[in-house]
Amino acid sequence: MESYIILPIFLFALLLGSFFNVVGLRVPVGESIVMPRSHCPRCQRTLTAWELIPVLSYVVQGGKCKGCGSRISPLYPAVELMTAILFTMSPFLVGWSKELIVTWTLVSLLMIIFVSDIRYMMIPDRVLLLFAAFFIIERIFIPFSPWSDSLIGAFVGFFLLYSIAVASKGGMGGGDIKLFALLGFVLGWKMVLLAFFFSTVYGTVFGLIGMMFGKVRRKEPMPFGPAIVLGTLTVHFFGQAIIEWYKQWIFF
Repeated sequence: MESYIILPIFLFALLLGSFFNVVGLRVPVGESIVMPRSHCPRCQRTLTAWELIPVLSYVVQGGKCKGCGSRISPLYPAVELMTAILFTMSPFLVGWSKELIVTWTLVSLLMIIFVSDIRYMMIPDRVLLLFAAFFIIERIFIPFSPWSDSLIGAFVGFFLLYSIAVASKGGMGGGDIKLFALLGFVLGWKMVLLAFFFSTVYGTVFGLIGMMFGKVRRKEPMPFGPAIVLGTLTVHFFGQAIIEWYKQWIFF
């Protein structure tokens, strides 16, 4: 990939990350993503353009509102930076192919889910429906071989999470079930199973660390979205390599 393309992708993705913050924070509570303009949640002061520069404004202001001095959540710059890094590294991992379009769309969905689940422990149906439309169109023009892998993946993703929800009597949220059906459509049935495995591993690790620091308590719900995001990204970028590595151990 030409080096001069990297910086524009990074900068554009920073702006997208800022937008994903808005979507992830407003859509779950039924607010418009257009109005009102971005403002401090504490003093309600409308932010200026200089206060909305992704990551940089947060650093320059020391993570505080210029008006009231209240702390700004580090979630904002974290999502902006994660989006920029993931968008920039994607061409190196999947190549300049049609699949890169699917990858960037998937990253966009996962960043919004990360925000909404961290803040509200909710995965909005409106977001899933919108991205389902995107992915259906993309998989028509960028299909799996065989093309049926998408449909089988959607069924496997839905049935797996639904079965767990029934068996655990609500231990898995409806948003997680619908999300995995969509991920199955995007990743295919083999990769969605692997994504669930890694999501469970990451979720367990996050839960144990949270309990160690007193942030998570036994039998209390915790957001599973971040673990799903990390598990899905792991598999999307490295799933085939992981499978090949595993096969070597099986047939050793």
